Amino acid sequence: MLEALLAPLRAPFRAAAPRPEAKASRTAALVAFLSAGRPVWSPRDYATLAREGFTKNAVAYRAVRLIGEAAASVPLVLMAGPRERAAHPLLDLIARPNGRLGGAAFMEALCCHLLVAGNAYVEAVAVEGRVRELHLLRPDRVRVVPGADGWPEAFDYTLAGRTVRIPQESLIAGADVPPVLHLAAFNPVDDHYGLAPLAAAAQALDLHNAASAWNKALIDNAARPSGALIYGGAGALTEEQFERLKSELEASFQGAANAGRPLLLEGGLEWRALSLSPKDMDFEAARNGAAREIALAIGVPPLLLGIPGDNTYANYAEANRALWRQSVVPLVRRVADELASWLAPAYGESLRLVPDLDQVEALAAERSELWKRVGAADFLTDAEKRAAVGYGVTAG
Repeated sequence: MLEALLAPLRAPFRAAAPRPEAKASRTAALVAFLSAGRPVWSPRDYATLAREGFTKNAVAYRAVRLIGEAAASVPLVLMAGPRERAAHPLLDLIARPNGRLGGAAFMEALCCHLLVAGNAYVEAVAVEGRVRELHLLRPDRVRVVPGADGWPEAFDYTLAGRTVRIPQESLIAGADVPPVLHLAAFNPVDDHYGLAPLAAAAQALDLHNAASAWNKALIDNAARPSGALIYGGAGALTEEQFERLKSELEASFQGAANAGRPLLLEGGLEWRALSLSPKDMDFEAARNGAAREIALAIGVPPLLLGIPGDNTYANYAEANRALWRQSVVPLVRRVADELASWLAPAYGESLRLVPDLDQVEALAAERSELWKRVGAADFLTDAEKRAAVGYGVTAG
């Protein structure tokens, strides 16, 4: 009798029948629970970083352009397995992604998006089962839409109050080629969006921009620090006298056009400076320190941007090699790997895009030394020597 009464209560707690296992991350359910089916808004303000960093700060602008232009100048080699392919539709697509941008301009813009926003989005356009064009999407207009498993199932593109949802469904039948490729810089506090180098340098950007604004204001005020007019006469100035004196000072002694104009005081007036001079504030050192932090956050040796330091030819050459080895080459390799992994299924074969460093003039000295060492190794075969210097198997 007791068992019959307890049976309905125990039913919800009975073990369910085992379900087939599916390949998925065990933690994806947690991410999906927090944000399934709705856009995850980026915590970084791309517009502010672009405006305060790239468009208003000369150091950030030059550092981003330096890496972007260098990355765009690296030729890419297509490898099909161990062999190099001199001609292939993928190479044609990379060389001319769309009717507006060539290959170098496309690569430069993609790399600059990663540096400014921490994210880059590439949309593929397929016609008759073939990928024909690649287009860059502005990062601030794209939002990730996570699916039930936590992975992005679509991207929302918003412009002028209108939103278009781009599902991550394959463009080509029988091949896994989603329409949007999302490249994101490493971000330890966000599951979907990358952390922009400019965001890490935000405080240094504010300091450097404030220093520039200080210099501009100082020039506008005849390159003199602020001060006070002290009235030493009997009584106090009337309201009318005070307003007249203030208007005369603004009209006759402020602005670049009045720089150096002498100030004539009468009636017991005395000028007394109130603020410290830029030298007393160690102003230039603070400005250079901020510029150095901006350059280092983006990945450019400060010496290459004209920031004071050990400006010798040997140091400049080493700084240039450091720029290529530590910033440009890793960025190009990552972008090339992502593009090849994304588009290779459209061609039905295993393809890799590899940067051809032999054609990089800045690394010519390193390659020359490597060739000498490998060429002098008599115990290596020709095939092993080719592999040691980064060449593939010769086409038979």
